[in-house]
Amino acid sequence: MSAPISTPTLHRVPALDAVRVIGSVAVVGHHVGFATGINTSGGEWSGWLSRLDAGVAVFFVLSGFLLFRPWVHAEATGRPAPDPLRYLWRRAMRILPAYWVTVVLCLLLLPRNADVTNADWIRHLTLTQIYEAGNLRHGLSQTWSLATEVVFYLLLPVFAVFLTAGRGRSGRPWTIIGVSVLVTAAWVGLIGGGVLTPTPYTMWLPAYALWFGAGMLLAAVHVGLRDGRMARWGFLDAVATAPLACWVAALAIFAIATTPVGGPHGLTEPTGGELAAKLVLYALLAVLIVVPLAFGPETRAKQALSGGTVKWLGAVSYGLFLWHPFVIESIYWVTGRPEFSGSFGWTFAITLAGGLVLATLCYHLIESPCQRFSQRWPRTPRPSSTESQSSTTQASEVS
Repeated sequence: MSAPISTPTLHRVPALDAVRVIGSVAVVGHHVGFATGINTSGGEWSGWLSRLDAGVAVFFVLSGFLLFRPWVHAEATGRPAPDPLRYLWRRAMRILPAYWVTVVLCLLLLPRNADVTNADWIRHLTLTQIYEAGNLRHGLSQTWSLATEVVFYLLLPVFAVFLTAGRGRSGRPWTIIGVSVLVTAAWVGLIGGGVLTPTPYTMWLPAYALWFGAGMLLAAVHVGLRDGRMARWGFLDAVATAPLACWVAALAIFAIATTPVGGPHGLTEPTGGELAAKLVLYALLAVLIVVPLAFGPETRAKQALSGGTVKWLGAVSYGLFLWHPFVIESIYWVTGRPEFSGSFGWTFAITLAGGLVLATLCYHLIESPCQRFSQRWPRTPRPSSTESQSSTTQASEVS
């Protein structure tokens, strides 16, 4: 552990709520595009809507940034690292109660889940539905990414100990880059070479090590720039002062991803090269979205994206992620509309509105009470005022 130095208290970055909103709305658009048949139609908008699954990359990069940052900050300031058991407890209380309620209602209420088996119940309740092909039930197809993210949650304390152990480690950014690229490249190589099939192995964590690693890299640099140990990365603070340029570049990368370089728009499995291109493009896109909001000085863009509406949408974004497929399934069930048909505009509007209603109820009735409970138990010794502020900020930010 390095000696304590004058590093500012770990502060919350309110503008990052906008990143949660972008990711969740993108995922809604992707699924509505699929449900209405546009993603697979080969039409003018199929490429754009099918590539809105880039919202998953945004979530993974954001998770890597927010969850790894407390470990790097603790190493930089000489404070104790986060307690892994408390971290895992809070992660579990953050995601599992709302998730379990979603699983129960989807499996019980959606008619297309009438043939659900005991094995389906066990797989979905334990987030192991991604380890064999064909196990994602209706209304729960989006949960593959949550199952993948949970594996990252479980492994992060191990990664953090390795990456912050020793004097002046500050997160080892070059190690993060090398390992994450190597893991994803090796995994994609196995898929491209036919050793592994795309389904289910494109849902497993190694395929997305690059995305989580990108977020962890940003976390290490973010802390390092503030304690003066990573001046060479100062260009990120400079880049962050031009948010519009970053987001235009992100849009340009997204446009490239809509072309055949990113693989098929429908259900056809991508080649190894197409999968690799898509993973790299999405990583760059997500980084360009996050950097202007996490780095640099306070800007008008950050102020505009830190308001009450964005804060509320960020708070309910997890519920929107969980519940919007239930709304889509309900629309088709109630109206009797054939699958892969209907207006994208109206379906998206109803899905977003219905999803936000359910997400708001979910937040106030389940998520918020569970988060408060997770802060109160188990009890720990009362910290100093400075440490208390840092601990409270860390807990609120990663939630």
